[in-house]
Amino acid sequence: MLRTLNTAYTDTRAADLAWALGREPLPALAVLDLELAGAKLQLRLLGASHQVLLEEAQGSCSETVACIPGSSTPLPLGVAERVGEWEYEFAARVETLSQGSFAGRAQELLALVADHPNGLAGTFPGDPHAFTAMLVQKHEGQVAWRTWHAYPQEGALVVTRTRVGVRVPVAL
Repeated sequence: MLRTLNTAYTDTRAADLAWALGREPLPALAVLDLELAGAKLQLRLLGASHQVLLEEAQGSCSETVACIPGSSTPLPLGVAERVGEWEYEFAARVETLSQGSFAGRAQELLALVADHPNGLAGTFPGDPHAFTAMLVQKHEGQVAWRTWHAYPQEGALVVTRTRVGVRVPVAL
């Protein structure tokens, strides 16, 4: 699903993004509710930021990547944590692209997500390459999502990848 977000583009630097696990739902500009094999998900666009809410029989989890006022947790390169019965893994990277490469990559990603039944993307007025996009899937008991946060004015694309799944006991 592709939406035009009728708001000012406020999260204007990739370096301003922060990560948080376990936050309450924040006001969203666009929402997509999904159910994938027993997992209830809500993909939420918060301007140039995102929030994913996940609920399964084992519990619930929320991930927020946004410019969070007062947050002292910058966007990490990687996180691995236990969340109740789950293993949670998060990874982020920043791609720096030339103006021409950025435009092509933006079009490619928006096309990928726009018509996908498990995808949500939002573009901002004034620049067709300013967007946030999310795509989720469930495979073999694992829920995974990818997100892209585009900052065309600096040629930066913040890419995140998350996986959440039930902990598997290690036999000794």
